[in-house]
Amino acid sequence: MNTFGNIFSLTEFGESHGRAIGGVIDGCPAGVIVDEAFVQAELDKRRPGQSSLTTARKEADSVEFLSGIFEGKTTGTPIGFVIYNTDQHSSDYENVKNVFRPSHADFTYTTKYGLRDYRGGGRSSARETACRVVAGAIAKLALSQVSNINICAEITQVAKVTSKADMDAEILKAKQDGDTVGGIISCTIKNVPVGLGEPVFGKLHAMLASAMMSINAAKGFEYGTGFEGVSMRGSEQNDEFVCEGGQVKTRTNRSGGIQGGISNGQDIYFRVAFKPVATLMKAQNTIDAGGNSVVLTMKGRHDACVLPRAIPVIESMAAIVLFDAYLMSRSSRI
Repeated sequence: MNTFGNIFSLTEFGESHGRAIGGVIDGCPAGVIVDEAFVQAELDKRRPGQSSLTTARKEADSVEFLSGIFEGKTTGTPIGFVIYNTDQHSSDYENVKNVFRPSHADFTYTTKYGLRDYRGGGRSSARETACRVVAGAIAKLALSQVSNINICAEITQVAKVTSKADMDAEILKAKQDGDTVGGIISCTIKNVPVGLGEPVFGKLHAMLASAMMSINAAKGFEYGTGFEGVSMRGSEQNDEFVCEGGQVKTRTNRSGGIQGGISNGQDIYFRVAFKPVATLMKAQNTIDAGGNSVVLTMKGRHDACVLPRAIPVIESMAAIVLFDAYLMSRSSRI
């Protein structure tokens, strides 16, 4: 399950402390103009070590394209790319080699596969999300040539804090305490054409939910009024149709731009909840591989909160979904 997408798809590889991470983007039509500076700029938004809010790991996250692009345009063949790891401190993880970190993937990976790459979490590490950003950047470039879709995500809550002025301080406080915090990222997609989404099992909101819930530390997804909508009556929830300037619109947008699993032309908006990072610097009770009780104190470089670096990942996954849905929609009618 290292492939995401139907027509436009990403298959990725690599581990946190391996030689490199990378992927193959398949199904991208020929003729998409690839601005490599734009792709790198998108990667830079996710790159570690940019501020006091993120892990101190220093990675250039420089992408090298291996195939599928010629003279600045996609050729229609698979786009291969690689991002080399350059700042691994694998020795930081020696003390957890045989210990299960609370709420981490250590125990489940070990049980499932019978072995474990303890270096930075191996394949379970959020390091792999850099590959998603590369594919998302290509998707954004492709979308820009066929539409004026705009995708914008932002942090709207950190722990219990909703004031933007206080969010950074909340993350820094957790980091100083050797602890971690979670929060919510909200995303709005504007100028989406009507008709994207493939019922029954390919509903647009289901594709978005699958994309978002595949991101490390994601714990919840809602679109439109989401869970708040259950407190409304149908007369309060429904979006009434109107015709303005010859175009069908809705007076309200409680549906979040999607009805029947298909985009209706209104803004799509959704929220993703992220848990506090599992790896923290405080002492925690756990067990080792032999079932013995131990007290674990981590060392090394870790994010106190995933939110700042998750923004470009959310936007990238949304772009992959939308471009994939666009390509699928072209087969719906003559």
